[in-house]
Order: sequence, then structure tokens, then C-alpha cells
Amino acid sequence: MAHARKILIVDDDGDLRATLSEQLGGHVDFAARCARSAAEAEAALGSDRPDLVILALSLPDRDGLVLVRSLRAEGFSGPVIVLNRAGAPEDEVVAALEAGANDCVSKPFRFAVLLARIRAHLRQHDGSEDAALQVGTFTFKPSAKLLVTERGSRLRLTEKETAILRFLYRAGPQVVSRDVLLREVWGYNSNITTHTLETHIYRLRQKIEDDPAHARVLVTDAGGYRLIA
Repeated sequence: MAHARKILIVDDDGDLRATLSEQLGGHVDFAARCARSAAEAEAALGSDRPDLVILALSLPDRDGLVLVRSLRAEGFSGPVIVLNRAGAPEDEVVAALEAGANDCVSKPFRFAVLLARIRAHLRQHDGSEDAALQVGTFTFKPSAKLLVTERGSRLRLTEKETAILRFLYRAGPQVVSRDVLLREVWGYNSNITTHTLETHIYRLRQKIEDDPAHARVLVTDAGGYRLIA
């Protein structure tokens, strides 16, 4: 099971918020949070940054396009999917994309369509330069091979360290065996042993653990390793 991706739903339609939240909650890889206004959305972003935002263009306190621009100006790099009204003119879609939205879905829509787009945009973002994942107290940037501390200090990762962290992150709380990690990170290379993997795990712990001898983030469990969020 992967880490639950946090989805923020911003819409003043209570029924739609409740429906989307329930439908997303039916998938173990998503955790939904709702806001009914731009102000509530900004408060939510400030307290617990989501992986993806779904927002309506029509909000009670601010135009949705203004909110999209504000999110981008404040550094939110995750995907933004705009929900626009049925029959909206093409200019409205163009304006949303130019404001910084990644996609537009017209109401009414089938949940399966929205879900497919959510997954597609998250996959694309995970492979982009902007991807930023939370690992312990660090922000993990796979494309840049970096760990960034809460104070902004940067720790450089090797290519293998990056691949190990990325694979464990995607596995969520599930234990990943040593054999699986060796296969996924190094490929089918008979010259690579578990000692090589253990050396990389040791070096990673030196970087991400407060006390590497008593790991609390990258832990050994049941013949393998897992990340604890």
C-alpha cells in the first residue's frame, strides 16, 4: 500500500464536496480534505500542504482563477485540476490553464474520469523537477537528488540512495524485502549482494535519522525495510 496522497477539494457545493470526499476515501491511496472557499483553501494549504488541488472556478469569496494564480505565486507546485461549469466557453478553459491549472474538467463529470486524471497528473508530477515528497522532517526531491531540511539546508543524495528512497516512499508502510530492493534499484546483477544494499541503507540513515543507531524513519522490519511517515 502506498502513502495516501492528500487531495484538497475546494468547492462551495457541499453535496459535491461530500461526494468527492467519500469517493476518494474509498481508495486507500488517497486522503481527501475539503474547503468551501478560497480563504479556507489557503488555510488548509498553510497547515498541511496537499499533493493535488481540485477547485471550482466559482467560489463565494474569490474567483477561482485568482486562487490558482495565488497558489502558484506562493510556491505550490502540485497539480491543480479546475472544475468548470457545463458549457463553459473555451476562453474560460484557456484562462484557467494560463493561470496555472494543469487540467479542466467540466461539470457534471464521471468520477472515473476525474480519478484517471488525478492519477495521471500525480504520476507526471512525481517524475518532474518540481516533485517534493515528505520523508521524516525532510523534503525529498528525487529529480534533484536532494533532501532539504526544515531550515532549507540541502543534503546531496547519490543516484542509488535516491532510487532506494523513492521506491520505499511509493511502497508506503509496506515492508520491501532486500531482494526486491536489489532487483528494483540495481536490476538483475548477480555481482550485487545484500551487503551493498545494507551499506547504502547505513549511509541514508546517517543523513535522515536523528539517531542512526535507532532508526525511526527508515526502519528494518520482517526481512526488509520500510519508511515511516
